[in-house]
Amino acid sequence: MRLQRASFATAAVAGCAASALLAAAAPAAPRRGACAAAPAVANLSMDQAVKMVERRFHARVVKAETQRDNGRTVYELRLLNDAGRVWTVHVDAASGNVQ
Repeated sequence: MRLQRASFATAAVAGCAASALLAAAAPAAPRRGACAAAPAVANLSMDQAVKMVERRFHARVVKAETQRDNGRTVYELRLLNDAGRVWTVHVDAASGNVQ
């Protein structure tokens, strides 16, 4: 059974690597799915930023605002976790960086 799991994991990693190589060689086209090793998507919508932050911090976004910072779009997201902690993060829409 362990051999089968290792084979599957190896095949999955090889598949992601092959996809990444093909994507680099081919012209840009919309992708339907992404491997864990693939780069993050830039130019996030507010909805995408909210989902990303909720997954990353295991918390719920309770307030979201769009701001402009030196010509860049930044999403200011206020989060609430199960313990009742509230904090704010900023997501750069162009790069996806969270601060």
